[in-house]
Amino acid sequence: MGSIFSYDSPLMMFLTKVADLIILNILAFICCIPIVTAGASLTALYYVVLKIVRDEECYIAKAFFKSFKENFKQATIIWLIMLFVIVVIAADILVMFFSGLAFPGWLVIGVAIVLILLSIAVVHVFPILARFESTVKGAYKNSFFMGFLAFPRSIAMLVCWLVPGFILWKLPQLAPVVLFFGISGPAYLSALFYNATFKRFEPKKEEKDADDWFIEPVEEEEA
Repeated sequence: MGSIFSYDSPLMMFLTKVADLIILNILAFICCIPIVTAGASLTALYYVVLKIVRDEECYIAKAFFKSFKENFKQATIIWLIMLFVIVVIAADILVMFFSGLAFPGWLVIGVAIVLILLSIAVVHVFPILARFESTVKGAYKNSFFMGFLAFPRSIAMLVCWLVPGFILWKLPQLAPVVLFFGISGPAYLSALFYNATFKRFEPKKEEKDADDWFIEPVEEEEA
């Protein structure tokens, strides 16, 4: 009986992860409230969930704010660019569907393609920024590259982020679940998908030359 509740038991490890995700969800939600800081908050969120997925020891709050501070500038720039594009696309979609005007098919297809590309970038750009050293341009470039490289996983990650909204729409009685896991839950599940992809581009312990990465070092890209 005592072994079930020991620190290393599967049950206690599971409960520890659940508690960590609840704390992480609260931190991410609070730091997203100012809107402008949402990019840094998501980057810090992905930084911590990847550690959780890999069973790396860390203090949740300390690791979260460490990443938040270190990536704040680049994450904010990336987020503001993304937010602008999202607003433009949302406005286009509203006009197309509710204006009553007839639009050429190529324009509708173009908007759909941009929406797909943006969605792929959204689910990869902040995890990449959290894990790899990169410029703003490099983070976007690598998010598209990795998104198409592991396209089925990218779709699965998108579905993970759509689930909380679907729950609130169809099963509002489960709102408390979304309150505690609505941000950290999808991020954790996404990390399960991109963890293997990331490992393909991380240097092995015996490798010292970073030139083999597809993630280019900042010094090279700036040059």
